[in-house]
Amino acid sequence: MSTPSVSSNRIVLAVVASTFFVGFGGGVIFPILPNLGEVLGISAFMVGLILSANRFTRLVANAPAGILVDRIGTRKPFVAGLAIEGVATFMYVVAILSPMPEFWFMIARILWGIGSALVFATAYTITADVSEADSRGTSMGIVRAGITFGFPAGLVLGGVVSDVWGNVEAFVLAAAFAGFASIIAYLIVPETHVDEEQTSVKPWDVDTSVPALTIGLVNFGLYFAYIGVLFSTLVLLLDVRAVSIFGLDAQGSSGMLMGLTVLAGAVFTLGGGYLSDSVGARVPVMIGFLITSCVGFVILAFGSSFEVLVLACLLIGAGQGGVGGPLTALLADLTPEERVGRAMGTNNVLGDVGGGLGPLVSLPLVDVVGFEIIYGVSAVVPMLAGVVLLVGIYSHTGRLSPTISESVS
Repeated sequence: MSTPSVSSNRIVLAVVASTFFVGFGGGVIFPILPNLGEVLGISAFMVGLILSANRFTRLVANAPAGILVDRIGTRKPFVAGLAIEGVATFMYVVAILSPMPEFWFMIARILWGIGSALVFATAYTITADVSEADSRGTSMGIVRAGITFGFPAGLVLGGVVSDVWGNVEAFVLAAAFAGFASIIAYLIVPETHVDEEQTSVKPWDVDTSVPALTIGLVNFGLYFAYIGVLFSTLVLLLDVRAVSIFGLDAQGSSGMLMGLTVLAGAVFTLGGGYLSDSVGARVPVMIGFLITSCVGFVILAFGSSFEVLVLACLLIGAGQGGVGGPLTALLADLTPEERVGRAMGTNNVLGDVGGGLGPLVSLPLVDVVGFEIIYGVSAVVPMLAGVVLLVGIYSHTGRLSPTISESVS
């Protein structure tokens, strides 16, 4: 197994640090807005729309972001994306102080979608560029862990800081960390992808290959159940089932629990990527973790105690995280280098469709059909994703579980 150079390690760590700190802005809003919406006069549907707005924006922005990476490189879009996310996070403060909070929250989430489209496309492409095939799962896992570690930090920050000091203070702190992320990227991350810029970018020039669509559909399922359903409804579940953590209210408790969930995801992202490198195959590792996620949602559907909900969220986080590293590594394995940016953009598009639909479906329906049905359906989604994965990989490679050497394009 090859070992990344010191320079490659430094680049990967800079990407990890940048995505970690900017990720605060992605998580900080989830424990706050579902409860704050009623105080500000924002309907449940509009809250769901605001939480999903960044993902629907990325439906338009992801493909151009991926193509832009293949055309002009990674450095400029990466730094620009981080800066845009910083501005978007500060606009949460504007929204909460404004007489039209829903308008400004929506603008902030749209800007966040544009910035994160650039960051996600570049972060994974940079990692693919500087890593070798037999260590790519580990490298992808590290970067994905950096992205996901920032999110739970934001969840905790949003839940705890808003509970102790206030909502405005939570948003200001998250914005400061986002600004710091841009500085790290500007000072450290070099160009890794192109030697000469090409300015022609066609938004419709996406990667429609079997690997890109297969991996993207798996990503769709993961984000629909994990970000779309779980994170949008957990604060409501804790309130209905009267579950409290450390004496915090539903906002603070959900922030802590979601943070624990994503922390488990980040840990198993590292483990899943490393495990797929070690066994020399990505698919078996992903199937195992998809089953883990399914079991977690089944437990969540009926759990009513603190201990059971913690177990459920740990399993869901571990399942989602364990799939993440091998998933992006497999996409890079199966994609020619000159199309990696497009492939990552396509993957992000489908993931954001899932993450965007989740709140729109779950928030209005949870009062109608109940948490048990919503989480039961979410338990089926990872299993369907596993079927899609096996069918797509078999149709492309002729094997249900190709080795890494067989997968590399």
